[in-house]
Amino acid sequence: MIMEPSKKDWKLFRDRIGSWQESYMEKLVKEYVAFLDGDLPASSKFWELEKKIKQDKKKPGVCLQLIKQDMLYDIIRFINDGVITMEDLSDFTGELKENIKILQERMNDEI
Repeated sequence: MIMEPSKKDWKLFRDRIGSWQESYMEKLVKEYVAFLDGDLPASSKFWELEKKIKQDKKKPGVCLQLIKQDMLYDIIRFINDGVITMEDLSDFTGELKENIKILQERMNDEI
């Protein structure tokens, strides 16, 4: 059974979320720069970049409403979007990591 995150895990998540998001946005900015350095016409670059930013700003690695009950799902979205890896969860409890694995398996089974 999936349990609500512990106080320790919730505090750790809140402490780390800012640096995780900052790193992810830095990665996105580098992708944008590489795209803008390409050979496409300026108008194509402009509209494609606008589209990418519009999509990216909806991802949890950029914008996230902190709700304790959503924390496990947010972590899974972070992992799936490449914001973090399971190694980034090394300081979290074993229970949280196990719940993440169970939820990921369930979500994969539904696909």
